[in-house]
Amino acid sequence: MTSTENPEKNRLSKEKSPYLLQHAENPVDWYPWSDEAFEKAREEDKPVFLSVGYSTCHWCHVMAHESFEDDEVAALMNDAFINIKVDREERPDIDGVYMEVAQMTTGRGGWPLTIIMTPDKQPFYAATYIPKESRYGSMGMKELVPRIKEIWDTDRANIDEATSGIQKGLSQSRSQGSQSDLTIDAVDLAFSQLSQRFDEKHGGFGSAPKFPSPHNLMLILRYWKRTGDDWALFMVEKTLQAMRNGGIFDQLGFGFHRYSTDSEWLLPHFEKMLYDQASLMMAYTEVYQITRNPEYADIVREIFEYVTRDLGSPEGAFYSAEDADSEGEEGKFHTWSQSEIEAVLDDEEASLFLKVFNIHKEGNFEDEATNEKTGLNIPHLSESVEIDKDLELSRDELKLVLDKAKTKLFMHREKRVRPSLDDKILTDWNGFMIAAMAKAGAILGDKKLIEAAETALKFIIDTMIDEERRLFHRYKDGEVVIQAFLDDYAYLVWALLETYEATFEPKYLELARDLTSDMLTYFWDDEEGGLFFTGEYSEKLLVRKKDAYDGAMPSGNSVAALNLIRLARFLGDTSLEEKAAETIRAFSGMIPRAYSGFSMMLTAVEFALGESFEIVIAGNPNETDTKGMITAIREQFIPNKVILMKGTKYQSDEISRLAPFAKFHDTVGGKATAHVCIDYNCKLPTNDVQKLLELLRVKQAESTGKVSYESTKM
Repeated sequence: MTSTENPEKNRLSKEKSPYLLQHAENPVDWYPWSDEAFEKAREEDKPVFLSVGYSTCHWCHVMAHESFEDDEVAALMNDAFINIKVDREERPDIDGVYMEVAQMTTGRGGWPLTIIMTPDKQPFYAATYIPKESRYGSMGMKELVPRIKEIWDTDRANIDEATSGIQKGLSQSRSQGSQSDLTIDAVDLAFSQLSQRFDEKHGGFGSAPKFPSPHNLMLILRYWKRTGDDWALFMVEKTLQAMRNGGIFDQLGFGFHRYSTDSEWLLPHFEKMLYDQASLMMAYTEVYQITRNPEYADIVREIFEYVTRDLGSPEGAFYSAEDADSEGEEGKFHTWSQSEIEAVLDDEEASLFLKVFNIHKEGNFEDEATNEKTGLNIPHLSESVEIDKDLELSRDELKLVLDKAKTKLFMHREKRVRPSLDDKILTDWNGFMIAAMAKAGAILGDKKLIEAAETALKFIIDTMIDEERRLFHRYKDGEVVIQAFLDDYAYLVWALLETYEATFEPKYLELARDLTSDMLTYFWDDEEGGLFFTGEYSEKLLVRKKDAYDGAMPSGNSVAALNLIRLARFLGDTSLEEKAAETIRAFSGMIPRAYSGFSMMLTAVEFALGESFEIVIAGNPNETDTKGMITAIREQFIPNKVILMKGTKYQSDEISRLAPFAKFHDTVGGKATAHVCIDYNCKLPTNDVQKLLELLRVKQAESTGKVSYESTKM
């Protein structure tokens, strides 16, 4: 089929992926990743053009509009290649392998990812975004496609040499280096590296672009807990406050955009990803727990409002993302001209809003290509404002006016064409969000968050796990497909552990145990330790990847290592602790190359080697003394701990079955009783909350006071 036949839709029209459906009307004769596509390539002796992206990727849209929607380019591609589209979020296994090829051969990675390969899936060319026309010394699609076709037809030896070199490189990259047991010094070295990169003026690490990377902040908080270093807490607060004040946060509709293109958190790439909301909710929750600053609890609830309102599915689970673009323009939904704001608000509201949220006639939103002001604005807050003093308004009066203005602007914005919604439901991303909501709900004492977590978790358990306890990766429009990857297991177990500690329902702990057993069966590397990304049942690709680098999301190995430690302590199962140690040891040769790149793995190290606590609370869950003990623990930042609850007879019986060591941990004197073990040494039980806190080595912390946070309640 060629573009001259002009099919109304190509094969992607039968897919469920929002990303693939975006390309269903391209003149390019796209195939989904399938045996059919590769068989066709072999029959016609054509190379395969693989394009990998995701539905909210701005540059994916640009390349699609320039090239894949263009009849001339499509005709060249259809003549030279068999063309395959892959949604990286549906098939992270394919994306991971071929992204490694791109990074190895070009020194860069990103999306759209472009790979040209043989019909046997051996890559020989890799790139990211390719323009339609050649520019700045980079070959465009109109020149590249005929050049590849010519080489394929006339110089196959050149291609064979390239594929051999890439395969050799991939094989060599499998080496994980020498293995050893890490010490707590690895955490200290990671903190040192992060501290050296810390931007004291704007928060965050390094210069532009800046990513939230909350798992870095969570590791720093654990370092603070162990060392008492106030600079560590300052780094975290400065970063979280700067992000909340900046354009990376949606000041009207809440939720965080993907990342900031500048060093000041002002100009974001506007897509909103579910996993960013989850990780940031966790970080703000922990800082609230440390400082008791109610501003942080407010931010957690703002994230919750955004996720449930705009990413919540009718089934109670959560969709994947919102696009950066609407009506073909990035950020159009989120940016404002001064005149539009003045037209929506009355004079007093407009005057205050323009000043507080830094709105200017010439705009603060610069075109990314030309760096010229566009006349549009991204609402954001200055780090320190004395607006209430300047205008002789009380803080409450100012807040009242601004809240009214924000509501009006939000409602006006809702009439705009919204960015597209990626409405597939992914097990791993949902697991992350469920874990964050359950954790936040327990610490904030907010039942709404816990109930939302349980509702979503019920959908995942009921829908994504079949009768044979096989876990699946993606749900959309009633279709469950793609047997799970490591991340699906790791993040779902994380969700189960957090939901257990929020509800003390033993069924969550039992399922976490069972899924962990399955994960070790399907993914464990018997030769070198650690967990492969794909299961034994998965499609065989060029290599079977195994990674621990903590990127936009913590790696499956890092999350699994921490889960294994926690589950070992919950159940008293030392074999799980040994699997965690083997996982960490498997990557010990990589971690010293960039300690700060393995922050979640080092969080597991901190739990394993730092002071840790196993707590069993026995008591009537409806009585004040029992509730008081649970609340007292939840009010403290004690990250290296697990809590078991023996309350109702059902809870007591089930916990005694799941964790036999807890069998004899009962009430003393008919009162709520805490049984605390510290680093494998059990202390005498106590009925006294203050004594319990002393055993838990609780220390109070105030907000550092070094960062102005006045503006965030505007």
